[in-house]
Amino acid sequence: MAVNRVPVLKRCRSLGLDPVYLGIDKKSNRQLKRANRKVSEYGLQLREKQKAKFIYGVLEKPFHNYYLKADRMKGMTGENLMIMLESRLDNVVYRLGFARTRKEARQIVGHKHVLVNGKQVKVPSYLVKAGDTVEIKEKCKGSQRYKDILEVTGGRLVPEWLDVDQENLKGTVKELPNREAIDVPVDEMLIVELYSK
Repeated sequence: MAVNRVPVLKRCRSLGLDPVYLGIDKKSNRQLKRANRKVSEYGLQLREKQKAKFIYGVLEKPFHNYYLKADRMKGMTGENLMIMLESRLDNVVYRLGFARTRKEARQIVGHKHVLVNGKQVKVPSYLVKAGDTVEIKEKCKGSQRYKDILEVTGGRLVPEWLDVDQENLKGTVKELPNREAIDVPVDEMLIVELYSK
């Protein structure tokens, strides 16, 4: 499996992204030494796409497949793309506060700790639907790992499209999010322009 091994803070600096969006509290004191070059239109579009891929931890081919699927759906392609990325199971686990970062959420799903509607799901890219319940397996709930995670994520705001019961490590997807509910600093229209060339 392809893994991006570039240090997270270095990647955030190069994309002009605040590490908070990845669930990381660290700040980098270094400034990116970039010559005052004018960035082309293509450069801006590419940076937005790289930002979205980096935030959600999606590689190029699956990301392009999401775009093609979003393009076939009704409505705005860019909004559909962001809604699909936001409704991935690893992202929902992160948003519910059951993981500190999306990478950790992906690992939790991969280690078979997550049940969706009572069934075990180990695919991080599984798309949840409105009305789905997402919970951590009963035998994993008492582990020290989840106590530590809840200590860190306890004060984090849960989006209004999700309903969470943190004591029982259980959450419900009330509805799929709309674009206003997604607080990710990505201009999806530039991604659409890039792919529609």
